[in-house]
Amino acid sequence: MRLLTVILLFITVQSFAQSQKLNDSLSAQNLEEVIITGQINPQSVSKSVVEVKVITRDDIERQAGNTLADVLNTTLNLNISPNTSTGKSGVSLFGLDGQYFKVLMDNIPIINEEGVGNNTDLTLINLDDIERIEIVEGAMGVQYGANAVSGIINIITKKSSRNDWEITAYLQEESIGSEYEWFDRGRHIQSLRLGHNFSDKLYANATFTRNDFAGFFNKGQGESYAQNDGLRGHEWLPKLQQNTKTLVSYNTESVQLFYRFEYLNERIDRFDVNVDLNENPATGTTNPSALDEVYTNNRFYHHLNAAGKILNKYDYNISLSYQEQTKDLERYTYRIKNDLKENVEEGEYQSRSALFSRGTFSNIINTRTTALQVGYEITAEQGSGSALAIMIGPGSEEVTQNLNSYDFFVSSEIQLTDRFSLRPGVRTSFSNFFDTQFIGSLSAKQIVGEDWELRAILGSANRTPSYDELYTFFVDVNHDVQGNPTLKPERGVSTFLHIKKKSTLREGKIRLKNKLSFNYLGLQDRIELIVVNQSPLAFQYSNIDSFKSAGVFSENEIYIGNFKGQIGASLQGVSKVLDSNTQSNDDFLFNLQINSNLSYTIPKYTSTFSLFYKHIGRQQQFVERANEQGEQEFRAGVTDPYSWLDATVNKSFFDGAFITTAGCRNLFDVTAVNTTALEGGTHSGPPAQIPLGYGRSYFLKLTYNLTL
Repeated sequence: MRLLTVILLFITVQSFAQSQKLNDSLSAQNLEEVIITGQINPQSVSKSVVEVKVITRDDIERQAGNTLADVLNTTLNLNISPNTSTGKSGVSLFGLDGQYFKVLMDNIPIINEEGVGNNTDLTLINLDDIERIEIVEGAMGVQYGANAVSGIINIITKKSSRNDWEITAYLQEESIGSEYEWFDRGRHIQSLRLGHNFSDKLYANATFTRNDFAGFFNKGQGESYAQNDGLRGHEWLPKLQQNTKTLVSYNTESVQLFYRFEYLNERIDRFDVNVDLNENPATGTTNPSALDEVYTNNRFYHHLNAAGKILNKYDYNISLSYQEQTKDLERYTYRIKNDLKENVEEGEYQSRSALFSRGTFSNIINTRTTALQVGYEITAEQGSGSALAIMIGPGSEEVTQNLNSYDFFVSSEIQLTDRFSLRPGVRTSFSNFFDTQFIGSLSAKQIVGEDWELRAILGSANRTPSYDELYTFFVDVNHDVQGNPTLKPERGVSTFLHIKKKSTLREGKIRLKNKLSFNYLGLQDRIELIVVNQSPLAFQYSNIDSFKSAGVFSENEIYIGNFKGQIGASLQGVSKVLDSNTQSNDDFLFNLQINSNLSYTIPKYTSTFSLFYKHIGRQQQFVERANEQGEQEFRAGVTDPYSWLDATVNKSFFDGAFITTAGCRNLFDVTAVNTTALEGGTHSGPPAQIPLGYGRSYFLKLTYNLTL
């Protein structure tokens, strides 16, 4: 693995050294997509002062990705972590989990039952109407507010069409490991999307997608199993998602309007492994039963946007969004032989609703050297319930609270010379709950020669305490876990330096793009659950810990004819100062990641072959464990390394009217990795393994496109 890292760095250095000016024909072939994330005005990637990664629609189609979790699984520096007991998938970036990473849809944070924008379950975000995905690494608090500490994902939806009518329908069948049946096992996806230009100004589309994940049985025997031997149920919970989306857009030269609506329904079934046989000695019969649960997520999303010019001079972009997500729980006694539900309890145990408005006004100052943007964000959020409410059950007493914030920000882009530009920005955040917060950023871009780009980015962002951290109240004879309304927002800052190079070899037949990056991320006042009383044992959240991450990574692209290759490597060190523990250690623990994305197109057969690879090296984390003498000590636990590889073949027929995509996910058959880097819960020991996948699986996707 060290040899591969050295080779990667050698390739980067060599390609930097072999600079040649791009000719006109290559320039025509390299037209860059316009991006909007973090920009004062929409512009190409190369002109942006902020470093933005783009995942295109073609990339999504090559992976046959249906949800955001499918697509991001092999992205460098970004780790997807599935939870087999809840059906959710989280994300971590530079060692920080989903609380510090913000997910947006058209610049609007996406709500979930635990927050607005952060802690997002990536499996709940369907990509069937998505045009592209833009990713920014590092703190983006000035542009996007609280919780954008380690980075943001901005999902850009499709809002127009060149054709009068567009109809797209597809079926996707996928095994879950080696498990597959037409209805009861495997993954079954159906989707239909309609788009129509009613006039040259009015466009609308509608999408419906059904995603049926039948669960991973492994040794489990499913719902109807009636023996009490621990084999009932599933290893990965089955879930059914149904997603409906509509969009209407109206565009003229002076104003652009769109309204987008989305409704998501998700059902997750949990069949208890414990079976009560209910034996009747008199008759020698049994009436087996189990305590089962159904979790239901419902999400409503409304987004109204208006953009245009004021007095033909000042650009405005204003969004108003109302979103709501609830999680309902149904518990019941299931009579297995009779297929009968009894003693049904149901109710809502978590909910979030938010009214959100964001507006930017650009070119307030617009000269040859300076552009100025001012903006605002208003969030009125209401939440009830807690993740711990699942232990209490439906109908338990809930706590409902409001969290409102009023943010104002200013950003300027200053072109000091033809080759050097600055991007300063400041943000002020007022809240009904926290003290006034101030955030700043400064970015710089320098062009050297014809092909070199240097970017330096200093940004800050805060993370506001979550609902659980503020309001949890779970106290009974066995537990005392409480939130803390006096918590302060965590304070984060990041620094990135990017060195980019474009070059050509062999008279333009080989094109190279190379980037070498250095990064640092720091976090103060980190919130942790600590012991506040030994007898009786009581826990409460407190601002006590800190976090640092530093590293270097390289991302490289090569184009040779019909071959496209992307390869990257990252070495990141994480230091956690755990003042919440009796012992602490601020050493940096390093992790190596490597990823690659290779594709080869055969135009004659309209076919593309693709490989998606990611390696995550040995990971370490300090944990408190008892030694041989029974004393607690602080030591580095280890999670074993693993590699992930997906392969796909994409072929079109009849000028693209029919497209077939077939492939294999998780070719290395990864299921779980061993770990000593996790601590146990209040009543349980530390887990010995981390589940990652359900083994090697195969899929076939058939797509029909009709354009008129």
